[in-house]
Amino acid sequence: MGKIDKLKERFLSKPKDFSWGELSRLLGDLGYRETQSGKTSGSRVKFIHDDFAPISLHKPHPKPVLKSYQLTQILAALKDRGQL
Repeated sequence: MGKIDKLKERFLSKPKDFSWGELSRLLGDLGYRETQSGKTSGSRVKFIHDDFAPISLHKPHPKPVLKSYQLTQILAALKDRGQL
């Protein structure tokens, strides 16, 4: 089992300490690219994919750990798209 497979498995278990960096790696492997909407976007970030609607999130701060509702929303979106 490769690193990305382990990361997917970890994501699917919805851990309480899943980080922004881990999410970026996971979505990057699924074909998404991270972008911010201009200078005043602040912590608003979009993950863009050529074939699907963007995933919009607020980047967590000061700690880089995602909230459980964010994991649930991302997981639902990826399952609906057939990516997980």
